[in-house]
Amino acid sequence: MSTTLIVATQAAPVALGAVATAAKANATNPNAVKIDFVQGKNVDAAGSKTATSVLKSGNEEYISTKDIVHALAKFDPTLTSSAAVDEWLAFVDEQLQSTDFKALDGAYKKINKHLTLRSYIAGYEPTAADFAVWGTMKGSPIFGKIYKSKKESLGDYLTRWFDHVSELPAAKLAVDLLTKAQDTKAKASDQGKLEIGLDDAHMGSVVTRFPPEPSGYLHIGHAKAALLNQYFAQQYKGKLIIRFDDTNPSKEKVEFEESIKEDLALIGIKGDVVTHTSDYFDKIYDLALQIINSGDAYVDDTDQATMRDQRMNGIASKSRDLPIEENLRRFEEMKNATEFGMTCCLRAKISVDNPNKAMRDPVIYRVNVTPHHYTGDKYKVYPTYDFACPIVDSIEGVTHALRTNEYRDRNPQYYWMLDALKLRKPVIWDFSRINFVYTLLSKRKLQWFVDQGLVTGWDDPRFPTVRGIRRRGMTIEALKQYIIMQGASQNILTLEWDKLWSLNKKVIDPIAPRHTAIAKENAVKCKVNGAPSQAVVEDRPKHKKNPELGSKKTTLSDHIILEQEDAASFELNEEITLMDWGNAFVRDIKKDESGKVTAVELDLHLEGDFKKTKKKVTWLSYGDELVDVILLDYDYLLTKKKLEEGDEITDFITPVTEFKDAAYADANVKDLKHGDIMQFERKGYYCVDAVATDSSPAKFIHVPDGKATSMASKAEDNKGAPAKTLDAPSSFPKKALKAASDAVAKVLGSN
Repeated sequence: MSTTLIVATQAAPVALGAVATAAKANATNPNAVKIDFVQGKNVDAAGSKTATSVLKSGNEEYISTKDIVHALAKFDPTLTSSAAVDEWLAFVDEQLQSTDFKALDGAYKKINKHLTLRSYIAGYEPTAADFAVWGTMKGSPIFGKIYKSKKESLGDYLTRWFDHVSELPAAKLAVDLLTKAQDTKAKASDQGKLEIGLDDAHMGSVVTRFPPEPSGYLHIGHAKAALLNQYFAQQYKGKLIIRFDDTNPSKEKVEFEESIKEDLALIGIKGDVVTHTSDYFDKIYDLALQIINSGDAYVDDTDQATMRDQRMNGIASKSRDLPIEENLRRFEEMKNATEFGMTCCLRAKISVDNPNKAMRDPVIYRVNVTPHHYTGDKYKVYPTYDFACPIVDSIEGVTHALRTNEYRDRNPQYYWMLDALKLRKPVIWDFSRINFVYTLLSKRKLQWFVDQGLVTGWDDPRFPTVRGIRRRGMTIEALKQYIIMQGASQNILTLEWDKLWSLNKKVIDPIAPRHTAIAKENAVKCKVNGAPSQAVVEDRPKHKKNPELGSKKTTLSDHIILEQEDAASFELNEEITLMDWGNAFVRDIKKDESGKVTAVELDLHLEGDFKKTKKKVTWLSYGDELVDVILLDYDYLLTKKKLEEGDEITDFITPVTEFKDAAYADANVKDLKHGDIMQFERKGYYCVDAVATDSSPAKFIHVPDGKATSMASKAEDNKGAPAKTLDAPSSFPKKALKAASDAVAKVLGSN
């Protein structure tokens, strides 16, 4: 009878403890349990839609942690050798999987106290209780953040036990198996291929086009389309046309067109020719007359609401069978924007009830008296995108129209227009639109955020525009690599942001200078005995692993400031490390009535070994060397990962999305320029958003690093508990990363 443990790789948290338990069972009874992983947040288990793991043994299925453990114990009885195992398994389910920091803090304290005189959670050898508790902690972003930045706050006994269990063969194997499964996911679902083999593509003759509408700023979805069109034009030694689809003067501005040109140049996109749909308005108008004269279009004066209802229900318009002469007369009234003409639109006469609603007599011309930003008042009628795009593609010699598969239903319409007009037909290739969690890419919806004052503009750091993510610290190199890694796949995906920012971290980490910032709120003044009474300035490298970045000035004195959080963790006579200076002993700690630390006294101990200290803290000498700065961080604009059809945006607006913290920084930051990316030690990467002026301090925007804690939503649910974090990011496979880098260097490097 075969036994298989199936685990979901995207569960939060992943059932890592169950994998380690199965690995321990296999160590005792080789190959007793097969361990499989599935991509997703849950597994297919009878009677449950939310199970993150299931053990299948013959015809039996076990879903709960307790049932899985006891089923596995038949292969290794030591897994449940202690009577306390079940108690701790219940503890994991009831307390340790919380996303509330205070609740978890209490749970960690309980575990630490329990382990004071114990080597293991239950009994005298590793049991399923150890693996369950360890696995849940290992998969918790909150625990991970505390373990990395404030390990000592977890308690000596918990951390000693956690480190020990992490080194057990079963635990190490569980991590390895999960990592490989997540890497497989990254390769399979978050990357695509560029070698798609365009139909009828001949070297030297391929012409692609990127046709943005100048009604907003370039966003990351546009960037993908632009990069792919350039990629294939260059691969086939052909030509790329940048064409501005300026057919709606009510929405379009010169401002948007100029910004799109600038952003395209920024990401290395340069068209062989730049055109406008408005260049062809006369020709398109003549073709509109042609399609009316052929009997393939009619002018409809049906009101918009009725027309929408008729199209939805497959009902023919009362104007559908008007004589050609009457349609020409009406179209002339549209051209002159008469009172009657203003009530009309020109519709293609394709079908009334085609299952594909895009084929149900679409509108191809409409009246608009708003002056056009290029042609002024010359025209009062304008073609729709559906009519103009195939025409201009044909006229300009486009051989391959690459566009997102959201247009797939319109492909038959595209070809119908060209057949009706007897024009040459390009080949359409559609690829998946790039979608991200908690993110809207619709220009209309982004404009709503601007209009409502929820953001500062189209370059807001919370926006998915090229300018927005650049302002947040995204590098063009990382953006290019990420899009190339997506390839021209047609799979529709809603992507996490983690991998893009992880890739960005790989780019910025080797070149980001290191600086120091101390939060102003409750900052603690500290007397350092043995330090120079007169300030001494010494050189320190800006980046210990990259000497080419040069050095910075570090002021050493007997009066420094520390962060409240660090000072509050000190114990009397404890030895700590002052980063980039040396060790010191804590000799005195003063607190106010509320328990906040107000002053600390240290004895410098430069002979001390920094490798032996648990606490390594940042600090700054206070005086003229301190610089006031503002540290900014942002949350997602939405509280829901993906809005469904029918969802109202206003129901999912994140209440607070901007966070400001005043801080002191070292004087070296005065030399930084707008747009520079650096790292504040122990705080993360930051991008200079504004340099200091006489009236305001410098502003630094936090750059996400792709880790779960960095990518988690900061919004709170209705109960006040922190919102769930995103799934823990998978690292990029090195081969895939190198392939993407090579592709970018080859195809885009010359730009």
